[in-house]
Formats: sequence, C-alpha cells, structure tokens
Amino acid sequence: MESRHRVVILGGGFGGLYAAKALRNAPAGVTLIDRRNFHLFQPLLYQVATGSLSPGEIAAPLRSVLRNQKNTTVLLGDAVDIEPGANRVLLRDGGAVEYDSLIVATGSQSAYFGHDSWREWAPSLKSVEEATAVRHKILFAFEAAERTEGPAERIAWLTFAIVGGGATGVELAGALGEIARRTLKDEFRKFRPEEARIIVLDSAPRVLSSYPEDLSHKAEQQLIDLGVRVRTGVRVVGVDAEGVDFEGPAGKERLAAKTVLWAAGVAPSRFGQVLAERTGAPTGPRGKIAVNPDLTLPGYPNIYVVGDQALIPGKGGEALPGVAQVAIQGGGYAARAVLKRIGGAREIEPFHYRSKGDLAVIGRAKAVADIWGLKFSGLAAWLVWLFVHLMYIVEFQNRVLIFVQWGFEYLTWSRGARLITGAAATDTIGGLKPMKNREADLGE
Repeated sequence: MESRHRVVILGGGFGGLYAAKALRNAPAGVTLIDRRNFHLFQPLLYQVATGSLSPGEIAAPLRSVLRNQKNTTVLLGDAVDIEPGANRVLLRDGGAVEYDSLIVATGSQSAYFGHDSWREWAPSLKSVEEATAVRHKILFAFEAAERTEGPAERIAWLTFAIVGGGATGVELAGALGEIARRTLKDEFRKFRPEEARIIVLDSAPRVLSSYPEDLSHKAEQQLIDLGVRVRTGVRVVGVDAEGVDFEGPAGKERLAAKTVLWAAGVAPSRFGQVLAERTGAPTGPRGKIAVNPDLTLPGYPNIYVVGDQALIPGKGGEALPGVAQVAIQGGGYAARAVLKRIGGAREIEPFHYRSKGDLAVIGRAKAVADIWGLKFSGLAAWLVWLFVHLMYIVEFQNRVLIFVQWGFEYLTWSRGARLITGAAATDTIGGLKPMKNREADLGE
C-alpha cells in the first residue's frame, strides 16, 4: 500500500497553525514542528510587557489546539538546516524529518540593522521571554526612581525611549502613557509617575507611516494626549546602558534613558537564512525570501514559504507587510495548494492577498482604523480593535479571560500582571542598574 503524502510545517505561529488547520481532512500525514510547544498571539505581546495580560492568556498549547486532527502530529524541535535535494529537515538535537511537501512559516526575529550589541540594552517584543523582560525593565525603572535621590538620575530612570513608530511602538508608547498617568497614580512618594517622559523615535517622517496620513496624524495627537513625545526623522546610532544616541535635522543628540525598548524592524528567522543559502533562493533588502506567485521557491515546487519569511509583492509592487493577516492567508493558501497537488493538479492559481485593513490601538478609547474601506479613529476604532483581536485568539477560554481582564482594566485602570519577575537587576541595595535583556544573554 502506498504511504500517505508527508506534509511538514515548520512553525506554529499564524502561518503554520492556519496551514495545519486547513489540512485537517487532507489525505496526508501532517507534522507540525516548533521549538515552542505553544502558539503565541504576538499582536498582544505588548500587553504582557505592560502588565495588562499574563503570558498564558495569549498563548495556546499546540497539542491542545490540534488534538482532534488525527492526521496531524506535533513535534517539539528546532529546525536548523535543510537538505532540499533529499527532502529532509535537520533538527538541532540531531534528528531529521523527511517531507514530500514543506511549508516554512518560521516567522521573524528583531532586526537591529547590523548592531546586534544593542539587543543587550534594548529588548524587542518577539517572544514571551522578551515581553516579560520589557515588563521587568518598565516596572523596575519606577521602583529605582523611588530610591534615587539625585534629580538627574531620577529623570533618567523616568525616561522611556521607544525606537520605532510602527504599530508595536505606538501601542507600547500609549500603554506606557496610561501606566504613568493612571495605573501608578498616587503609588509613589518621592515623585509623581506622570512625570515620566515617554519618547518615540523613528526615522520615518511620521508614526504609522504605512497608514493613511490623516490617521497617522490622529494617532500622533492621541499619543500626545497621553503625554508621549514623538521625534520623527531621526536615526538611532547608538544604544547603551545609559541611553540612546540619534541623529536628525538638528545633528547628533543624546537622550539619557535607563529604559530603551526596540520596535524598529524585523528580519527573517535563522532558518529562513539557512533555507535561502541551501536553495539559492533570491532574497530582498531585509533578507526575506523571494517566492514564486504560488509561494514556492524557485526550482523547488514542493517548498512553500509563508508569513514574515516570504517576500511577496502586493498590488502596488511593494512587499506585503509582516502582519498576522498575511501569514494567515498565506498559510491557508499553501495548504490548499498542497491539497490540489496531491489531487494531481499541475497549475495552481497565484496567491492573492486580500487586505482586511489596519488597526492600531493607542489607549483606552483611543485607536485608529483603516478597515472595510473606511477610515476612523477614537472610540469606534478602539471597539473594532477589541472585537477583531478577541476573534483571532485561538482558544475560547483565553478569549473569555482576556475580555474579563480588559473589562476590569477599563473600569479601574488596574493592570493585574504588574509583576517584576526573573533575576534581580542588582545584587546590592545601593547598586541600582538598568536590566540587561536576558534573552540576549542566553543567545536566543
């Protein structure tokens, strides 16, 4: 008896998970491999970083999500290499998995534009570990300010620099503004939390540069209302334990800030880089892999690349953004293409991305939306943002938990996950120091 077609999916993010779910009735054996045992809802990582949600509320165990798919096996493993000629993926622990069709959805990592040493002092938001490290840095900064006597030192602890004015940077800045102005109000004795300086730095001429210009300006005004300052048209040239250096129209400037957070860009994962080398696939400016119209690699019709890894031209010729909807639609398309090829189809219609719009939240009742052909902001955009994000949470239980948390936060301004966890940032009572990014220390 002929063995079933073997489909291997690398990555349990949006692209990989939706590909696996689309293959639930396929006449094939499906293997999903991820180095984590859970699917992470990355758009809400900033809420973990700012104490609104706990990590478990935005993560779902992959085995639980796929437990009813009898043709699907979930493996915990880290893909580090590939032998495309032999149809085999190699894992870090020495294991190997063979495939007939491969869907690569290994996501992305933060891009520091050739300055990886900055990662030590400016964590990004791509993993649970980084989100909890950011939460540690934010909350520890206020604690340190309470114990600091010198005014200059206190200002440095109360200065938060966010590098990047895209959706992640804007949402993180807005949440920080609410923490300083509302959540921590009256909790400290030596300073007022609302004295905190939150500054967004971006090289683009405006925040949310991919959004319509009028929505971008509304988002900036909403940030200003929360006490956030925006510096656009500036380029970061240095980050260290004491602050950030940047260049702009006024020349080189130095901002003393004990807390620097990175939201400036992404690059393909390490496996994506290896895949491009092994297959000779062309790559774009940021290392994304250029794919055929059917999302396969040139010369390898059985290897599909979806999500943040893939360089896919949009309607205007510009590359599609690295957002969840692109990954979801790409994963579903790749799964359907595999099914058609199993069925004997020779020609597959090209992938067409259908944009469902853009949403960014700045704070309570503060958001901007370019969706359904409409542009709006404020309370209406905020309510749409809440609904859309709740609907894409994988597990129903987490939807309920998040809805309750958001409701409680709306009524009280309280953030229930305001915990400083992990190793202490100082070993001596007088030696307060800004915390390093421990994920960088671990080589993640």
